[in-house]
Amino acid sequence: MRIKQTRDRAGSTAARRDQIVEATIAVLAERGYAAASYDAICEVAGLSSKRLISYHFTSKDELLAEVLHRVTTDAGAFMRPALDAADGPAAKLAAYIRSNVEFIATRPDHVRAVQQIVFGQVPVPSEESDSAIARLASLFDDGQRSGDFRTFDSALMATTLRAAIDAVAGRLVAGADPQVCADELTETFHRATRAEKR
Repeated sequence: MRIKQTRDRAGSTAARRDQIVEATIAVLAERGYAAASYDAICEVAGLSSKRLISYHFTSKDELLAEVLHRVTTDAGAFMRPALDAADGPAAKLAAYIRSNVEFIATRPDHVRAVQQIVFGQVPVPSEESDSAIARLASLFDDGQRSGDFRTFDSALMATTLRAAIDAVAGRLVAGADPQVCADELTETFHRATRAEKR
């Protein structure tokens, strides 16, 4: 009985945290960083008291860090099937770009929320961004070892690709054609990384 109560409590806590995070994403996306007060989040989440937010998150910065984690997690889950289906480094690179652009086009609220957090200069941990760069650099390293990619600084190329996708995100949120954006980015980084013909 006690184990079931503990599980129920843990499930309830996780559900409440999810509710708060989703409401925070909505407020950031629709109203902006300056308007993302606990009152506004409570209104969107349907919470009776700001104390419910403070109970689950020790500070607003912690809440916003969780928003970034949620966006990253959601993007990873969305992109995973395309990456798993791709065969070889060049195909995985194309799948990474195309699925990332598709996620941005599909979830503009997530992108707007992240943009507002960046705009607000929130001091959030950089581990997830560093991890994303490291995974991309590993993909480039694999491609260089297999001969699919030319020799270049993998970490620098990974950072450049992330910066390019982040820059395109603003255009996508503003209504740019995701297919055109994906095609251009894919072609640009294919040309930038492909092995030289001998």
